[in-house]
Amino acid sequence: MTTPDMKPGDSSLKMKRRVSEDQRRQVLDLRRRHSLREVAKATGLPLGTVKTLVSRSGAFRDNDQHRALFTLPPIKPSTETLPCVPQLPPQQEVTGDKEVDAVLWLHSVIRTGEVALIARAMEAAKKLKTPLDVLEKRYRAHLTQTNPGNLFAALSSFGFGDLENMATKAIREHGLRLEGVARFGGDLMADTEAEVFCIEALSGLERSGPMLDYDKDAVAERFKVRPDLMPYTLTDCLYELDYWHQLYCLRNAVDIYASDGPQEATARDWFVFGLLAQIRPRDKTEALAVFRYLMTSERDDMAESESILKNLIG
Repeated sequence: MTTPDMKPGDSSLKMKRRVSEDQRRQVLDLRRRHSLREVAKATGLPLGTVKTLVSRSGAFRDNDQHRALFTLPPIKPSTETLPCVPQLPPQQEVTGDKEVDAVLWLHSVIRTGEVALIARAMEAAKKLKTPLDVLEKRYRAHLTQTNPGNLFAALSSFGFGDLENMATKAIREHGLRLEGVARFGGDLMADTEAEVFCIEALSGLERSGPMLDYDKDAVAERFKVRPDLMPYTLTDCLYELDYWHQLYCLRNAVDIYASDGPQEATARDWFVFGLLAQIRPRDKTEALAVFRYLMTSERDDMAESESILKNLIG
C-alpha cells in the first residue's frame, strides 16, 4: 500500500529483485563487451544491480591464477665460476685482405657480447686507416668473386661496417642469454608449464590451410573451457602477451630457429591478442596501456587492430 505522498516510481518502493543465475551469467558475459549502462539496458536490470553483480563476481579483477601460470621463473643466482678476464677470439686469415680480415676479427670479438672486449674492439676500429664503407665494398667484391653465381653471397656483406649497431645487438643478446640461464638453467628450450597447458588444451585439434593454422573459433572454444586460466582484464591480456614475448626473446638470443615454441602456444598468443578487442577497458589508464602496446608491438597492422581500437574508444 502507498500513501498519498508517495509515488509508484519511487526507488524506495521498489522491491529487491531476485536475480537468477542465468541473468547473472548474462550480465557478466555482456560486461566483457559493453559498458555497465549498456548491460543494464540490455538485461532490463537496474544499473546498481548490474554494478553489484559485476563487482561481487570478481571476474573483472586481475586473475591471479592466470598470472601464476604465465610468469617466467625468477632469476636465480648463478653457481658457475666464470673466467675473470674474457678471452679474445683468435685472429684468422679469411680473405687475404689484412684490413678486411681485421674487421672480420672485430666482428668475432663483438659477437662474444662481452662488454669489456667489445670496448677494446671499438677502440681498435678507430685505428683503421681505410673507411669502413670502403672495406665493406672490398669484402662484397671478395664474396662475389669466391661465390660465382650465388646472388645471396654478397648480401651477407651488408652492415659489415656498422660496428656500433652490431655491438648494441650483441650486448643485448648476451644479456638475454645470461638471463635465460638464470631463469631456466639448461631447460630454456623445454616446454614451459604454460606451453604444456596450451598443448593439452588443443590436443586433437586439426590444423588446415596453406599455413597449417588452427581454426580460431575452435581454439577459443578450447581455451574458454578453462575460465580459471583466462585473462579477466585487458591488463591480464597484456601480461600474458608480454610473457610470450619475453620467452621468445630469451630463446631467440640462443637459437633463432627454435624461438617460436610449439604451434599451440602461438595459437594461444593470437587468441589472447584477439581478446583485446573483446574485453572492455576498466578505465582510461588500461585503455591507454593497450593502445601503447598496439603501437609498439608491430601488430598495429593486424586484422584485429581496428576492432581493438574501436573497443578502446567505446
